[in-house]
Amino acid sequence: MNFASNIVVAHRGAWKKNNLPENSIASLREAVRIGCAGSEFDVHLTADDTLIVNHDDKYAGKKIEENTYASLAETKLSNGETIPTARQYLLAGMQQHATKLVFEIKPSAISKGRGQILARKCVELVKELKAEPWVMYISFDYDIVKKVLELQPGANVAYLNGEKSPGQLKADNVPGLDYHYSVFKKKPGWVAEAKQNNVELNVWTVNSAEDMKWFIDQKFDYITTNEPELLFELLNK
Repeated sequence: MNFASNIVVAHRGAWKKNNLPENSIASLREAVRIGCAGSEFDVHLTADDTLIVNHDDKYAGKKIEENTYASLAETKLSNGETIPTARQYLLAGMQQHATKLVFEIKPSAISKGRGQILARKCVELVKELKAEPWVMYISFDYDIVKKVLELQPGANVAYLNGEKSPGQLKADNVPGLDYHYSVFKKKPGWVAEAKQNNVELNVWTVNSAEDMKWFIDQKFDYITTNEPELLFELLNK
């Protein structure tokens, strides 16, 4: 493996510059093409237990958890792609060895128990495909984070919600945090605390040059952005 060593994570793939659908295979391939260290994508569980890639809990006006994959797939993405399954997305991402696949497991809108089923199915899929070297997990649901670590000890997992200190994460053996940029502006001491505890630092979603420069100066491990091209420009100056 020769994964990129930069700090750029494309949020839902590199979609914005070329008007590609978010979370599409095309946006993943563009993130790979421009050399991002990571490409983030969001996964939900359909009513017939298919893992699919989409940000919101609805697609084409249909609640994902209450509809079958076949029903959701009737509506194409704006570029003609069928809404991808997590399997399809991972297989596409595994065709290269530069860009990590930042696998966001979305909380269930139905129940915490359904979220646990989702976490298990996600980890089982990653193991089945032998995709572990590519995958970094993230979630807003702390119980999902802990479930991933239970099922795949040593997995690269980061928590998203922003209310837990780096010390709390360290105590729970959670190796990373990935908080909204406003959290670090309010609690800048958490940056040093994370480094002291060897908790990996990621931040979302940083789209302005001014904010990017602040997190570059703070030496974050990753910066997640809708503007990966701009972040590369700043890094290459």
